[in-house]
Amino acid sequence: MTDDRQSPEQLLRAYFHAKDENRPHRMRGVFAADASLEMTVRSGTIAFPPATTGVDAITDVLVRNFGRTYENVYSFYLQRPAADLRAFSCDWLVGMSEKSGGAVRVGCGRYDWTFRQSPPFLVAGLVVTIESMPVLPPDALGPVMDWLTALPYPWCHAARAVEAIPAIPALKPVVEYLGQR
Repeated sequence: MTDDRQSPEQLLRAYFHAKDENRPHRMRGVFAADASLEMTVRSGTIAFPPATTGVDAITDVLVRNFGRTYENVYSFYLQRPAADLRAFSCDWLVGMSEKSGGAVRVGCGRYDWTFRQSPPFLVAGLVVTIESMPVLPPDALGPVMDWLTALPYPWCHAARAVEAIPAIPALKPVVEYLGQR
């Protein structure tokens, strides 16, 4: 008998590959069929349904619909999970641009993951908290993408992200959130 368990790190990496690269087919290798997603949005600049159940519905929300609106997506976990966990919480950072109009968004918040402890060893639940999501003009794309692409993907310490963040006043809430980590 073989154990087909993926580590939390493998699951989290696969999630970013699915979401950031707009690859919906990869979500079945991350979330259990009956997984749950809860979204807490503390920013008025982005909206998501508060609760979603099932891998197909989660894929629609986090990959298909997201990918229709955003491109140039770079996401980072600000902590790294241990090898064998039932649950994992960490802060995150994301930058992206809108396909329509080119506005740039930089956001931060928290992930709370739970993992199934029996086959299939996938994500059972995810709570996403969006703390801040400033919207920047299209001319911020160059500096923001230069910053994000220089960070280690997908694991980056908050201090490293803050030390190199572009000096754009609208990013102050992100700097403040990351500076507390």
